[in-house]
Amino acid sequence: MTIRVGTIGASFARQAYLPALSTIGDVELVAIASARIESAQSAADSFAIPHVYDDWQRMMGEHQFDLVCIATPTLYHAPMTLAALRAGAHVLCEKPMAMNQDESANMLATAETLNKLHIIGHELRFNPNRRKIKSLIECGFIGQVRHANIVNISGAWGDPAARPAGDWWSREDMGGGRLGASGSHMIDLLRFWLGDIAAISGQVSTIVGQRFDSERGAGWRATADDQSSFLMEMESGALCSVFLSGAARHGMGNQTQIFGAEGTITLADNDERLLVAKAGEDFVDMSERDPNADLDGIGQGIWNVSFVALMDELTAAIREKRSLGWGATFADGHQCQIAMDAVRQSSAERRWLDL
Repeated sequence: MTIRVGTIGASFARQAYLPALSTIGDVELVAIASARIESAQSAADSFAIPHVYDDWQRMMGEHQFDLVCIATPTLYHAPMTLAALRAGAHVLCEKPMAMNQDESANMLATAETLNKLHIIGHELRFNPNRRKIKSLIECGFIGQVRHANIVNISGAWGDPAARPAGDWWSREDMGGGRLGASGSHMIDLLRFWLGDIAAISGQVSTIVGQRFDSERGAGWRATADDQSSFLMEMESGALCSVFLSGAARHGMGNQTQIFGAEGTITLADNDERLLVAKAGEDFVDMSERDPNADLDGIGQGIWNVSFVALMDELTAAIREKRSLGWGATFADGHQCQIAMDAVRQSSAERRWLDL
């Protein structure tokens, strides 16, 4: 079976989706759409995609797809996903899933009613080190998890002139902000490792609100959060702390620490070394390298490489007419959306919320 694929979005899709799909023999890249036709054409030229559009609805109307991959601003995820599902396609939707939990609930219900496969772009579930963490926790290697800390510090938005005017990641009305960009990944990983969330408390802030477009020489106002932090009490009893900032002037990367009754796990993205220690013992390097990093045409970094395994699993499930064995489904995306909505509500009301 040849899987016919349509792609909406030509930025991250070009970096991660299209290279990964190009490694799979039974996939045909049929069409790509982007708001900027030149971006779509450039991606099409690089991956030999025959049909190019600046109107995604026209693309959907002129082709029949087995799989539609959506990598656009969050504002468009729900309408694009619903249109693709109703046209008979399975759907990969980039994170964050939606603008709010009402949208994500509708997306999930529609996918399940139409019996279509659905997956969110939480590619880190397919990273060997993060899967290793899950197996170590599940086999009791570090005992009952007591608490976990994740810190993600980026300097990408720290300079007021770093982003162009109207940048969608800086616009709340388009679903931008650090909570959706990075926090969704952290929520999903913590649920992947530790199970469901019982309660949450958080804060979202726009620290560098006044910005400057250096090319246009004009000031503009960012409305999306560039810093977010939250505490999650898991149903297992573990307490998780997450701090995310894009407002620093020096990026410090992502660091994860998981503390159990019988040991500790640490992982930092600057070196991707998975260090594990039993109580009273030294840390041991248990890192696992992703073999897909050696494939030609795949960009460097865990974000790009992990998509190869995600696309392998998704296309195999479509071809074999089975459920997904791995990955964050729309059900997971909806739970993540509920948590993000709760962080925002908690920030506004300055209180804990039960989930």
